[in-house]
Amino acid sequence: MKMIDVHTLDAHIKDGMTIMVGGFLGAGTPEMLVDYIVEKGYKDLTLICNDTAFPDKGVGKLVVAKQIGKAIVSHIGTNPETGRQMMAEEMEVELVPQGSLAEKVRCGGVGLGGILTPTGIGTEVEADKTVVEVNGEKFILEQPLHADLALIYASTADEKGNLVYEGSTKNFNPLMAMAADTVIAEVGEVVPVGTLNPDSILTPHILVDYMVKGA
Repeated sequence: MKMIDVHTLDAHIKDGMTIMVGGFLGAGTPEMLVDYIVEKGYKDLTLICNDTAFPDKGVGKLVVAKQIGKAIVSHIGTNPETGRQMMAEEMEVELVPQGSLAEKVRCGGVGLGGILTPTGIGTEVEADKTVVEVNGEKFILEQPLHADLALIYASTADEKGNLVYEGSTKNFNPLMAMAADTVIAEVGEVVPVGTLNPDSILTPHILVDYMVKGA
């Protein structure tokens, strides 16, 4: 793990990348990293996130800046601009049930070929997907998700890069830390090695490539 300045992000991101961003309606989103991407104007990004937050918060700012070519999310209702761009065919939106989205990310992190889930059977979620019957019940085969880059947020980290999440920041951040080629963590506080309770560490340092100290 290497500690970097936010202004060195240019070495790790480029137009057209697939990025995972942690957070749930902005809670647990690495706001400093998102703001830097907005500032630099990267385009045609594929975003994997739980949602598109709000127009002025979290990844919603990327949507407003028209930097997202495709969003893979569980809902968009809190960001009217996402819906507008989708209806105007300015951005592609793939809606995935929230539990299925989390499991698809987890599969991408642990190397599974997918999951079987009954969620979405008989709905538009089923369209163009493989349906498998097991013991007389139908399941959708949901395939794994993987990203070029994961941008995550942790409340506390030690100097080696072990991460601790507080409250609802535990949402997608630990999963996404396993499912990308490069992982950059924005952290609220950095403490000496040995300070953290090992039982509180949800992401070990081996999964973290870079850390940025947040505000």
